[in-house]
Amino acid sequence: MSTFTAVENISRRDVLKLFGAAGGGLALGATGMAWSPMAIAQDRQASLNLFVAIGEDNKVYLTCHRSEMGQGIRTGIPQVLADELEAEWDNVVVVQGLADERYGSQNTDGSRSIRKHYTTMRQMGATARTMLESAAANEWRVDPSEVYAKAGRIHHKGSNKSLSFGELAMKASALPTPEESEVTLKSADKFNFIGKSPRSVDIDAIVDGSAEYGYDIKVPNMLYASISRPPVLGSDVESFDEIAARKVAGVLDIVKLPVPQGAPLFQALGGVAVIASNSWSAVEGRKALNIKWTKADNDSHDSKAYLAELVTKVQGNSGQPGKVVRKYGNTPTNWQGDDVVNATYTVPYLAHAMMEPPAAVANVTKDSCEVWACTQTPQSTQANVAGVLGLKKEQVKVNVTMLGGGFGRKSKPDFSVEAALLSKQLERPVKVSWSREDDIQNGYYHAISAQHYQAKFADDKVTNLLARTGFPSISSTFAEGVDEPSGGELDLGFVDVPLALESMQLEVVKAKAHSRIGWMRSVCNIQHGFGIGSFVDELAVKANKPCLQMWREMLGKARQETFSDQGFEYGNYGETLADHPVDVGRYHGVIDKLEQLVNEQGKPGKNQGWGFAIHRSFTAYVGIATLVEVNDNSLNVIKSIGVIDAGLVVNPDRVHSQTEGSIIFGLSLAMMGEITYKDGKVEQSNYHNYPVLRMPQSPEIITHIIDSDANPAGVGEPGVPPVAPSLTNAIFAATGKRYRDLPLSHHLDV
Repeated sequence: MSTFTAVENISRRDVLKLFGAAGGGLALGATGMAWSPMAIAQDRQASLNLFVAIGEDNKVYLTCHRSEMGQGIRTGIPQVLADELEAEWDNVVVVQGLADERYGSQNTDGSRSIRKHYTTMRQMGATARTMLESAAANEWRVDPSEVYAKAGRIHHKGSNKSLSFGELAMKASALPTPEESEVTLKSADKFNFIGKSPRSVDIDAIVDGSAEYGYDIKVPNMLYASISRPPVLGSDVESFDEIAARKVAGVLDIVKLPVPQGAPLFQALGGVAVIASNSWSAVEGRKALNIKWTKADNDSHDSKAYLAELVTKVQGNSGQPGKVVRKYGNTPTNWQGDDVVNATYTVPYLAHAMMEPPAAVANVTKDSCEVWACTQTPQSTQANVAGVLGLKKEQVKVNVTMLGGGFGRKSKPDFSVEAALLSKQLERPVKVSWSREDDIQNGYYHAISAQHYQAKFADDKVTNLLARTGFPSISSTFAEGVDEPSGGELDLGFVDVPLALESMQLEVVKAKAHSRIGWMRSVCNIQHGFGIGSFVDELAVKANKPCLQMWREMLGKARQETFSDQGFEYGNYGETLADHPVDVGRYHGVIDKLEQLVNEQGKPGKNQGWGFAIHRSFTAYVGIATLVEVNDNSLNVIKSIGVIDAGLVVNPDRVHSQTEGSIIFGLSLAMMGEITYKDGKVEQSNYHNYPVLRMPQSPEIITHIIDSDANPAGVGEPGVPPVAPSLTNAIFAATGKRYRDLPLSHHLDV
């Protein structure tokens, strides 16, 4: 495969200049799917529904409607398209899509960019190829069956005649778009790019610094804003020193933002914004504000006390029964005796802590707004900005920059809303840049949680399981009064573990939210993966069996689990069970491969131990093995092995890197991740007291992708959940000490 060189970030109007008004070409939008009909871009006013475009210069233009945050989607989508199109890789040009509902979902989270769009992108490429082949057949007056596409040209089978894509583009654009039934997709053995690992299309720009992130955006006449937001959710500004702030050189204005009413949603948090001619002045002016804040309902929130309450509830000691959310078989009434194992696991509040904090620029005029933002959700940004400004969605243009990490934080567009509110008031473009402290202390947090598990044995086999989970729900961010998790949250690693026992009863307890709760990489799989992954190891120890053998026994024989007649309807990450079944055989495949790879490493040394955990999330199956050494209470993570079955893989290099990144992310959370509240305020502020894994703490990482022809599954998030339990299980193997409360920094020197 040749090196990809034709990467450009260009606007729709630039595309029109390149292949439309300035020369001619073929532009396609998806048809018969979730997106808008085909449009031929032959004038400067063509609607933004371009997906495939071919210029007379033979360039192939693809609109990438997803956000790039290091996961490589701007490489993966072109790979799929180029393969079906039979394009030459060096001729592909990536065009970043603006916010537009005609694209279908642009929400780049949930590990679904390839999972949800793989088939559609193949159809788009194949549709374009079919039209080019038809144009060539018409030109040569032969039957379309006599022509074929290969390497950017259409060839005639019966002669040496061929025409380039560019030569046929205009004639192809005049043809009707074929029906889906008239388009044939390639067989897997004919793939040119799918399953390969071309160089990332953005790597040169990332390395040389020319890639444009949210923090890099500058527009003419732009002002800079630094916002002091309420330290307690729901508090407001009582007073502040405007005179002192205005004395700072470069400060131009002070704007008080209202505290939102009702559920937090994606509203601006309120507070005081210092407006300046440069970012330094804005920050310095903010330091001089000396704000006094009003009292709020959440002033008394103490995370330590709150977690203790959750533990009491999930252990069944609060006097309030849990709500049953999954049940089969006859649940025992007696949970006493030597044949019973009990354990409770806790995970604290967590923050995303991505390298680039949120940043957005907004320019509001009388009847429009343009936004530049490092957003995972351009359509949500468009809708929320339009709502707060009283505009129609189509009056808001959202430009998507590169993202310096996201992990779900940048799918909440409150920072773009802030920029829009300030721009409207100041009648100039305004840039809002969150500091690291803002990000840590005013984010949307992964929920604090407690899980309790208890199991009964008979003849060294686990027969019965009872479990409870409790955590403030993400739904509380969108509606007042919510005090228990949604079914969609319980689907994430709690109710969907396909254990084959005599009975299982799973319950949820109530938990009120005291902060903005949001999704973070792997969402509720974080706490649920830690709970079940740790508990299976404890059961293995009880039965004196290897952990992986206990997993095999509890999962039972290979089958596709439907969860029928168990009291809940499984959401399956928005996929049908027909397309993405819960396949116990694939669990076993991951277990077998993980066991093989660990055995190849040899026996652990003194004070060392291996730990294991398995988890399915986002329709992918992942096993993690971790080797640790513990000396004098000091933890050293030596090696991590990750095995992933993500179905058909478009770009193996990206899957390896996302699995590696998941291990680093998961170790960071397990070893050091913790947000605490005292008097309603977050106590952490930056990487010094909310650390992420550093290079000396990082283990050697080995990753393995299981070959599969199953439908593509998620990749970015599934590697995270089994990391923490594999780590704590490894520590037990090395020391005999079991740690059930994260982070490990409370117990060990990490």
